[in-house]
Amino acid sequence: MKFIEQIESLYEEMVETRRHLHMHPELSHHEVATPAFIADRLEEMGVEVCRGVGGRGVVGTIRGGKPGKTIAFRADFDALPIDDQKNTPYKSTVPGVMHACGHDGHTAALLGFAKAMMAIRDQLPGTIRLIHQFGEELSPGGARAMIEDGCLDGVDAVYGAHLQSKMDSGRIYVRDGFLQASEDTVKIIVYGSGAHGAEPHNGVDPILAASHIMVALQSIVSRNADPLKELVVSIGKFHAGDADNAIPGKAVLEGTIRVFDPELRKLASQRLRTIVENVAIAMGATAEVIIENGYDALWNHPAETERVRSAGREVLGEENVVEIDPVMPVEDFTYFTQAKPGAYFFVGAKMADSGAVYPHHHENFDFNETAMLVTAKMFAAIYFEAQGLPIDSIPAVLDSI
Repeated sequence: MKFIEQIESLYEEMVETRRHLHMHPELSHHEVATPAFIADRLEEMGVEVCRGVGGRGVVGTIRGGKPGKTIAFRADFDALPIDDQKNTPYKSTVPGVMHACGHDGHTAALLGFAKAMMAIRDQLPGTIRLIHQFGEELSPGGARAMIEDGCLDGVDAVYGAHLQSKMDSGRIYVRDGFLQASEDTVKIIVYGSGAHGAEPHNGVDPILAASHIMVALQSIVSRNADPLKELVVSIGKFHAGDADNAIPGKAVLEGTIRVFDPELRKLASQRLRTIVENVAIAMGATAEVIIENGYDALWNHPAETERVRSAGREVLGEENVVEIDPVMPVEDFTYFTQAKPGAYFFVGAKMADSGAVYPHHHENFDFNETAMLVTAKMFAAIYFEAQGLPIDSIPAVLDSI
């Protein structure tokens, strides 16, 4: 048995870890028990541990017995403010909070990978950096704080993976260049003048002005953006007034801008401000625009992405390494690849029962736990590739890991 195959002996432990975390989720930037649990597990393995990195992060270091590169792997561990509606033994025990994005699986996979690599530490060239990150789901995420606190110091390359509940299990999904979009949140406050609903001429209707604004915003994508570049401008909230027979004094629109190209990101914000302010004036109203920048777009370095592909072919077979188009959800792993060469990839985690397949951030979200085993194997194979070490050159360790 090859070492990479022996990682399978850790599968039940990964499942146990994941389910413990799933039952005890903690919200972004409020994680206390989770990082303590992770740090304790790593220390039990004999891994060097730094707690409180960037605030709530945990960083583990495995030093190989031979000279080599320092390669980092990241997993996030925060949960979401969603009430778990699954009927499973490992359902969240915290009302209104659940792991609805697979971060519990990311953490369990990285811990499994760490235990496997500790078993062959003396045979390894280089150093493994284990980055357990807090706060990914809520900007500002934990990535930048951990980087500023030194988690990437001395690192040659960094890798991360995200389980995907709607992608086929047993496969990885990769892409060079932009993989995930940037996000800016938008709030538009349109000010009018209240009046009786039967006498609208005595006021300025902010609902009418806001409606014209919402329609006009669609021209940013259709008439201002290069049609060969992806851009989304969406309004998800529209609130005005409380009575059906009164013109309110203001209307509020809230939405999001998603884009990859940095220049198009700037253009979208500029055009939005211009459209809002001028349409409001044309309707006799005034408007305030508040744009808050979220995460930047995630860029995968080509050489590191090719290393992921190569590792995937070795572990899963060429037919299970799938090229994908970029996606619009955001991810603060972008700051790791801005700081160091690196790549982020998706791991298929679709449930075998089609009736149990739900999207991320859904109250019934779950994933195929075998994806954690794929992730741990991929991390090991990527490390061997990065060190120029053939995967089959490491024999299975004599004692079970």
